[in-house]
Amino acid sequence: METEGSADTTASPVPGWVRAAAAGDAHAWEQLVEHYSDLLWSICRARRLGNADAADVVQMTWLRLLENLGRIRDPQRLAGWLATTCRRECQALQRRSRLSVTVAEESMERLLVPGAPADEPVLTAVQHAVLWEAFRQLSEWCQQVLRALIVEPEGGPPSYRLVAAQLNTRPGSLGPTRARCLSQLRKLLDSGGI
Repeated sequence: METEGSADTTASPVPGWVRAAAAGDAHAWEQLVEHYSDLLWSICRARRLGNADAADVVQMTWLRLLENLGRIRDPQRLAGWLATTCRRECQALQRRSRLSVTVAEESMERLLVPGAPADEPVLTAVQHAVLWEAFRQLSEWCQQVLRALIVEPEGGPPSYRLVAAQLNTRPGSLGPTRARCLSQLRKLLDSGGI
């Protein structure tokens, strides 16, 4: 029983760590990570995630906490918040995994053309996927220019005057812009080994 003037030595340090971490204290953040990492990993193991997937889930859970650190109303209940968030991240990862397997199976069936070498459609699909991944890494402006001039032209070669009007730019700037954007795309593909 606590008497007047004595300190409660069983008080949790978590609320102090949460407040300090929210204020930008890196040491307090490290304390939170050290204190709760075993909890998060045990949830991932219970969901039978592989090491790489579990590491992704744990990292996403910490990211969610970092995004919401200033909104935690009751730091004493942080363990429950982290556990719930970790379980949701596990579920999201498992849903994405099931979806990607289903899509991959359907894509493979569509790609396999009777009489064609078995690996040719797969290589083409992989190349397309890599190309589009590199394309998404371009700036929004480059994506718009390349879509208008190369990817989605309707009815033959596009009119630079019409495309310039659509993009609110000068027709004379489209050629050099297209060249720069294609050069950036080539660099991205080269760095990816394509």
